[in-house]
Amino acid sequence: MPFRSTTDTRFSESFRERPSTEAIPALTVLSHPDVHRVGARVPLPRLTIGEVVELSRNEPLFAQPEGGRPRGLGISFISRKPLRLTSSPSDFLLERADSSTPVQVDGRPLDQRVTLSLDEVRRGVVIELGRRVVLLFHHCPAVPEKGPHFGLVGASAAVEKLRREIALAAGDDVSVLLRGASGTGKELVARAVHEAGARRKGPWVAVNMAAVPPSLAAAELFGSQRGAFTGADRERPGYFGAAHGGTLFLDEIGDTPAEVQPLLLRALENGEVQPVGGAQSRRVDVRVIAATDVDLETRIADGRFRTPLLHRLAGFEIRLPTLAERRDDIGCLLIHFLERELGGLRPLAEAADAAEERPWPPAPVVAALAAYSWPGNVRQLANVARRLALALRAGREIELDALRSWLHEPSEGVPSPAADPEPRAVSGPPEVQPSHKRPADPGSPTGRWRPVFRQASDVDEEELLRALRAARFRLAPAAEALGVSRTVLYKLIDECPRVRKASDLDREDIERALADHPDEATAAQSLEVSLHGLRLRMHALGLR
Repeated sequence: MPFRSTTDTRFSESFRERPSTEAIPALTVLSHPDVHRVGARVPLPRLTIGEVVELSRNEPLFAQPEGGRPRGLGISFISRKPLRLTSSPSDFLLERADSSTPVQVDGRPLDQRVTLSLDEVRRGVVIELGRRVVLLFHHCPAVPEKGPHFGLVGASAAVEKLRREIALAAGDDVSVLLRGASGTGKELVARAVHEAGARRKGPWVAVNMAAVPPSLAAAELFGSQRGAFTGADRERPGYFGAAHGGTLFLDEIGDTPAEVQPLLLRALENGEVQPVGGAQSRRVDVRVIAATDVDLETRIADGRFRTPLLHRLAGFEIRLPTLAERRDDIGCLLIHFLERELGGLRPLAEAADAAEERPWPPAPVVAALAAYSWPGNVRQLANVARRLALALRAGREIELDALRSWLHEPSEGVPSPAADPEPRAVSGPPEVQPSHKRPADPGSPTGRWRPVFRQASDVDEEELLRALRAARFRLAPAAEALGVSRTVLYKLIDECPRVRKASDLDREDIERALADHPDEATAAQSLEVSLHGLRLRMHALGLR
């Protein structure tokens, strides 16, 4: 869970008496050609029994994550004729009605209608519209929280609850125990508690307790005097001494060696430490925040962890949510990580006029990410985003099978939805697909349509050039027109001496074209490169 800024504790009192908010159905944007729309949400508080919500290009109106006028999705690939979402006492019914929009519901085509159980909506149902927009149909708080942000990315109910608990913990000076699965961001939350608390001007010291050798534990934790043992050439303060006046973060506390636990317990009980080789103990003023991804109660039952130590550490407990519990944050988190990898939001927004070529994963990829169970949580998403950024920067097509391998899934199909083992019954005829496509193998568990592409040998230079010029050298529509995959199109371009790449342009070529034409679009057309490619090359040469 990314941490980007600090917040004062002035707001902590506002959370103390705040009642929990009622959860209501909502639609949240996970992917949109305009990346600034990701995170936009429309709560559906009036979705009472039998009431219908219409979902189309123009409605409902989604509130922007950063404020501003609520807007519809506004994508031409989504029909103005709406889908219909109807509530019943036990489930929801999503119907195509007269809409021609291609729809996928949790990775499966919607032909006429699908029934969504209340449990499925609580987990979050991924809805892909027109292969351009991904929505999550889920539950969210009826009243959004208004309080400190703590630099945490996301607006899910789970993250809002976490923010409330950070505010409460920051307002006191007791020890804090963070519990959560690996990859949920425990150290970042610990930093948020430190930065928001009264000790924020004091030192921050982080220690991995699993890595502290038992033979050196006393010296590492409490310091040592010069000459106390071989190699002790100077006085060392130890971790407690280094954190005096601030916060000591003890990560992996559940893996603390048995020999170290009584030493640690004594320091927490008395607030005193005795350096190795020292004659007297000394007091230290340290706030301890500990974290673990193991079940401490089980370790206590097994005799591997001390009950008094747990009681001392758990003055205040915070449980961190898994990524599967905050799936409505996946779009915002993905943007956050891609911004970091790609060097800012500008490259993501730069090609808003050419959605097929913008450096942003296509909607089916985001839908697959939203449906995945994420055993490695936010850390795993950050790693996947790094690989996505490498592919996007290189202009490579992102294949779902490749994505599956990154997620360590079986090679066939797309990532499976979390906790959704039963296929849904879908009625009606299959959608009509472009002529160069056909259905998947009937044995495929997804039943998705798979492209039947031409080979590179089937396309000659003249046909390639005609398709590129007609598409204004945008690769996605050119590949679609030729009926080839993006991989084959790259091969054709590499082997054709008559095609010039934007990366081959020099400063003089670009300056001459800009001087001869009224705008960048026509300059790109004269240079026979895509507008997006021209802009990236201009950026690389310092021309914009």
